[in-house]
Order: sequence, then structure tokens, then C-alpha cells
Amino acid sequence: MPDTEPEADRATEPVREAVREYAALQPQLTAATAGYVTLVRTLLDDAGIDYLSVTGRTKSVASFAAKANRSADGRLLYPEPLTQITDQIGVRVITYVHSDVAAVADLLADELDLLDDRDLGAETARSGRFGYASRHLLVRVREDDEAHRDLVGHRGSVQVRTVLQHAWAEFEHDIRYKGNVPEEAAADLDRRFTLAAGLIELADQEFATIRERIQAAAPGRQAEPEADHIVGQELATFLAGHYSDAGWSHTDHYDWIADLLAQLGIGTVDDLADLLTSVDADAVIRRMGYRYPAGAVRRLDDALLAIFGEQYVSLEGNSHRIPKLRARLERLSTPET
Repeated sequence: MPDTEPEADRATEPVREAVREYAALQPQLTAATAGYVTLVRTLLDDAGIDYLSVTGRTKSVASFAAKANRSADGRLLYPEPLTQITDQIGVRVITYVHSDVAAVADLLADELDLLDDRDLGAETARSGRFGYASRHLLVRVREDDEAHRDLVGHRGSVQVRTVLQHAWAEFEHDIRYKGNVPEEAAADLDRRFTLAAGLIELADQEFATIRERIQAAAPGRQAEPEADHIVGQELATFLAGHYSDAGWSHTDHYDWIADLLAQLGIGTVDDLADLLTSVDADAVIRRMGYRYPAGAVRRLDDALLAIFGEQYVSLEGNSHRIPKLRARLERLSTPET
């Protein structure tokens, strides 16, 4: 009996099988996505890098099927979709300024295996245009990472962009997805999106300048005490001057480390300033070997660890990160050669 199965059906059978397999993997991938979000957020918090949000999504079965079926010139773009479609687990990091995009990318490259790194904003700029800007990283947990064994074997696609870049990308996608723009208006729409992208790039540059100006002016500012202990905003002002070369930290982290200072009995910024004279900040930097611009809270965290040692590790507010602190304390305690 002759084979009457259409050639097109035979060609797409591997895709259908991959979609079925992907559907079966969905629960596992959903759990891994949550794990990657927690991991990335923990790494950013530990590094003291400022960010607006870290979110994640697992690619839906429908979206996977649509991508797996894409073709060009009659040939599938992803003949092995389960391995070639790399955004099954997606994480998005939104920062405030562009310099923090690079800091996040450097941190992830240091802490995870970096499989791919594309700066789409730079690619757009090299073509002489304005438009979509985002840093796309493909990462995976290292094989010997016992703390994240459940993520080993899963790749994470991480998008990093500023809040303004994110607003442009989301609005542009929403408009084009809805597809309700008349054909005669398409050219004008493209021009306006390009103009908006250029303005956003300028605004990102201005935000970066504003932050630099504030940090440079911080040493001359005197924060008024608001309570009988150091509060987060007061601490942020002090640290901007004390660590003028450090990036801003996540807003909540100033309150968190201010509470640790209270547990140590440090009640004023004057007390903190006196205390910090007892630690060699340059030696801490050398021993920690930062490969990214560590935020001000992380710099203070390491300084307190160097000064108080195990007493700092054992504070109630540090109970969730004792192994990491002890590993850092070991580095700080190792004599320099």
C-alpha cells in the first residue's frame, strides 16, 4: 500500500511531537522559572544593585507551538525546537538607569554560565537607528551549584532594560499586536516610534547624569536626624557621600541595613562614620574582588562584616543568608599576598 501521508504532514510531525513533549514539561518549567526569578533577585540583592523589578514567565504551549512552526523558504527555522527555542524560561529585570543594565549583565555573567549575550540597543545604534533597546542574556546554573540543583539543566533567558526602555517596548508591542493602525498611517507610526526611542535614550542619559550629580553633591549635605536611630533615607544620603563611587542600592535595602545597624547599637550617622574609619575600604574591595559596580549597601554590608565578623553574621536580620556571609567573611579574613 503506497504511503499517502502528505509530505507537509511528515515534515511537521517532529514539531507536533516537540509541542506534546513541551506541554508535558510545563509544570517543571514553571517551577524552574520561579526558581530563576528568586535566584536573580537574590544575586542582585546580595550585590546591592538597584532595580525596579524582577519578574518571570514560562513560555506558553501555544507560543512555543507558534515559534516552532516558523519557517523561511519552506524550511523550519527551529528543526529541533526543544533545544533551539531558548526563551522557554524568561526572566525580566527592570533597572532605573542604563549603567545598572551593564552591572546586572556583569553580575549574571560572573555568577552563572553565560551562553549568549546580545545588546539589542547597541545593535540598533550601530545601524544608525533608534528603536528597541534591551540586553538579552542566556544563562544556566553551573553543574556544581549544589544550592540550585533543581535549576541545573534549565536555561534562563534574561532580559535587562531600563524602565523607560521597558515602557517603549511594551507600548510598541501593544500597538503592533492589536494591529488596528490603518496602512496609510504605518509610515508615520514608525517615524513617531523612532522619535520616541530617541527621546527615551536622551532621557536615560539625563537620569544617569542626575544620579551622578546627586552622588557628587552628597558629601556636602547634612541629613537631619528623624528618630533615635538611623533611618533609611538618612542612611542613603550618608552612603551616597561615603561611597561616592558606588551605585545606588534598592530603596528597601537602606531600611533593611539600617535595622542591622540598630541591632549593632549604631544609632547615628556620626557613629557610623567613626566606625567606618576602622576598616580599610580599599582592602575590602581587593579581597572581595567585585567584578561589577557594587552598590552602596553592599559596600557597607562588607565593611560591617569586616569589622564585626561572626557577630555580624549572627544578627537576627542576617539569618536568611548565613552561608553566604560566612563565605564572604572567609575571603575578608584571608591575608593578602
